Amino acid sequence: MTEHVLIDKRDGVLTLTLNRPEKKNALTPAMYGALGDAIDHAPADPEVRCILIQANGDMFTAGNDLADFAAANRGEGAGSGERRGGSALITALARATTPIVAAVEGRAVGVGVTLLLHCDLVFIAQDALLTTPFVNLALVPEAASSILLPARIGHARAFSMFVLGEAISGRQAADWGIANLALPAGEVRVRARAAAEAIAAKPPSAVTLTKQLMRESERYLARIAEEGGHFTAQLKTPEAKEAFAAFAEKRAPNFAKAATKEPA
Repeated sequence: MTEHVLIDKRDGVLTLTLNRPEKKNALTPAMYGALGDAIDHAPADPEVRCILIQANGDMFTAGNDLADFAAANRGEGAGSGERRGGSALITALARATTPIVAAVEGRAVGVGVTLLLHCDLVFIAQDALLTTPFVNLALVPEAASSILLPARIGHARAFSMFVLGEAISGRQAADWGIANLALPAGEVRVRARAAAEAIAAKPPSAVTLTKQLMRESERYLARIAEEGGHFTAQLKTPEAKEAFAAFAEKRAPNFAKAATKEPA
């Protein structure tokens, strides 16, 4: 467990709150583990009929802590190998049978966006910004988002988010179908909580079966493993080294000097 994920259970709703605002809620390995465990254990708890994910502070999450990626590029740390099968959070999301609602305020980066594709309802602030800058970091999409995002918003829009790193607003996210509703920031948590409680009041077996029928968990897990293999390999490339160095030095990367072999 970690103090950076607050867990509350009441009225049939398990609320998971990202609580590392001083670091823009960047996810640590401990946070990935705490979130994944909570989602995995929810189906066995009869008091949990819906999960609500939210964040403290002015940013939903900055995604993965880039210091962990830079360490993996240098061959340090143990976290990168886990990517081949997906992180604890990513695989838990793909397997989840308990409905998940998200309340998004501020910016959401990387996994902060791709996890929304596994949520059943998403309420977002109108002025929120969503970015998936994987290619900018010389990486590839994860969390089965290479399937889920094009299916949700179309190939061209997904490609622009993945490859050009283009940001979209909360209003666009709602218009494109990533979110259910864009609201003034002060109303997001209230609306998401009300939706989670409404789900919790429904017949649980019917809700669970409906969610299972709407999803293809085995397909998502297979794609997560495929993405994870590429992600792990890319973390160790000269391109990634240059991307992480440029980020740390607050400069534009120069990938022309970071020659790599063709992808397998």
